[in-house]
Amino acid sequence: MEGLLHNIIVFIESSKYVLLFIGTIFEGPVVMLASGFLYKLGQFDFIPMYLCLVSGDLTADIVWYCVGRFGTRRAIFKIGHFIGLTPEVLKKVEDRFHKYHQKILIISKLTMGLGFALFVLIVAGIFKVPFRSYVVLNLIGGFIWTLILITVGYFFGNVFLIIPGPAKIIFLCIILLVVILGLRYANNYLKKLKI
Repeated sequence: MEGLLHNIIVFIESSKYVLLFIGTIFEGPVVMLASGFLYKLGQFDFIPMYLCLVSGDLTADIVWYCVGRFGTRRAIFKIGHFIGLTPEVLKKVEDRFHKYHQKILIISKLTMGLGFALFVLIVAGIFKVPFRSYVVLNLIGGFIWTLILITVGYFFGNVFLIIPGPAKIIFLCIILLVVILGLRYANNYLKKLKI
């Protein structure tokens, strides 16, 4: 059993940047925060960590663009009328999205879409935002957003280091509770807005 645990630790240590990239594809913001925390604890070198996070996030954005472009577009235009998306409404939304796609994509990236980031990425694919523009805008937003989340994680790592031993568990529980309550508040707030 001890040998297995040792092998797992060696595997994680030797492939931590690959795992970071893969983790970012599936759960970007959480991995970015955790990476900042672990960077403060000395587990990562900054440049490789930052590049893995940005490239993993961009990869996920490209996947969602492709889902919209190649998987959802036909369905929306074919069956959209059942949910009130007539061709006229779709054309109006598409025109507005094309006119403001740069602002929409950057703001969505920097605010995590206010809960609609995934929707915005798919819609960009549905309305065929030029791929090059899409990638550049998401890359710019990704560089900024990743740095913000790493900084927040780094701050928590800094606080974590000055907390005495047993209180570290209490600190982590409080952070978890604040995150859960914050998400719950945001969810209730969005429900009240009826978005």
